[in-house]
Amino acid sequence: MCGIAGLAGTDAARHETTVAAMGLAQHHRGPDGTRHLISADGRTVLSMNTLLIVDQAARPGPYLDPASGAVLTFNGEIYNYRQAAAAWGIDLEPGETDAHLILRAWAKLGPGCLAGLDGMFALAVYDPREGRLFLTRDRLGEKPLYWRLDGGRLAFASEVTTLTGYGTAPLVVRPEMLSIETPTGADTPFQGIQLLAPATLLAFDVATGSLAQQTWWALERLEPWQGDYRTALAWFSTLLADRVPLRAPGSDFALLLSGGLDSSVLAYLMRPQVCVTVRYPGQDRLDESQIAATVARDIGAELVVIEPTAQDFARALPEIVHALDYPMGNASTFSEHMAYRAVAERGIRVVVGGLGPDEFLMGYVRHALVLFGPEAVLGAGLESYRPLASKLLHPAGGPLEPAEAIVRLILRGADPDGRLREVIADALERAGGGLAPAGDDQRQAGLRLRAGAALAVPGAGPGRVLLPAAHRAQDR
Repeated sequence: MCGIAGLAGTDAARHETTVAAMGLAQHHRGPDGTRHLISADGRTVLSMNTLLIVDQAARPGPYLDPASGAVLTFNGEIYNYRQAAAAWGIDLEPGETDAHLILRAWAKLGPGCLAGLDGMFALAVYDPREGRLFLTRDRLGEKPLYWRLDGGRLAFASEVTTLTGYGTAPLVVRPEMLSIETPTGADTPFQGIQLLAPATLLAFDVATGSLAQQTWWALERLEPWQGDYRTALAWFSTLLADRVPLRAPGSDFALLLSGGLDSSVLAYLMRPQVCVTVRYPGQDRLDESQIAATVARDIGAELVVIEPTAQDFARALPEIVHALDYPMGNASTFSEHMAYRAVAERGIRVVVGGLGPDEFLMGYVRHALVLFGPEAVLGAGLESYRPLASKLLHPAGGPLEPAEAIVRLILRGADPDGRLREVIADALERAGGGLAPAGDDQRQAGLRLRAGAALAVPGAGPGRVLLPAAHRAQDR
């Protein structure tokens, strides 16, 4: 990961020291150097923590386009940047990377170039020709970006605590944090600091201090699939096999291999040199290390097995709390921390994980519960999931509405003002009405049968679903 930070305003150049300090606060994100750059008109100062992955000889950022005067700071990777450069008629010199492609494409095409980028990114571009600073994130928000507006200036950073150092930001306990242990949407626990939403373009007019936001991509705008299940599965399999290997870095990398559907698919498609799995002695029901060993052996990778102790947890807890910036409910945080530490000790810079494929491949029993109903799960012999399945049993015996079913599965505390229900209902509405309640027609019944068969496949780890035959590392 890299890190970005900056400040825009009519007197931004006077705050060069402040931006330099913001960059230094994130120095751990860029071991290959932290630099900052002032735009020619002095209205923007950009900082970048650089981590070189694709090309160790590449020029570190921030970046300047002499022809237009535009400046860029960039966190992420564009997988198709060479193809995009060819399509847009942009020449790249030796030592230039995807960041240079973005900068020149922006100078040539403006925000319209975003639709042609295949990658994960958070970036800031200042275009002096328009006098505006642009902030944007990738389609699904893989890379983080926070911002705040204060005194006619806009400040931004990859880490929210960097912005708390820029000015006071009182803590606010958002209601949904009591429900699902994390804020939702653009809110953060720091008053006045916002998380830029995924696929959102923010434009800040330096002269007037006004800003505008617009969404440049949305999943629900895509055309819905019209074919049958088998055709969809074949198309999806081809797409997965074609796109996932593009995410594999050219240098050595490690894979967090849990033994579940998500990371196992990545292992077979990306072929990492090293796989890392975590197990806890005495917790046999949660131990998937034997499945991980089978996968690693099958692809010819070295398997590193980590066995954290209570003493490890006590030592790591302060580091984890500091790194998270604010509370976030995730049972795997400690395991991931220990795995990342082991990878770093080997000198490996990139880790791929199953976060994302977990949800995309519907690899957990809770996904099957929503899609196919509790009867399919219990009928497959997974009695240990009866407490979870019971949450979906309607008191009147009929099926629950989709939004209610999802809320019941993810709710971890009280939801007194219904904030979580609003978020779920809105997502389903934007998706075109969402899922049909389990049991509504013959097609749904057929899907439930397929789910039951998949759940019963021997070797499925605890809480995982293995389908019938047919990420870069988590960033902050």
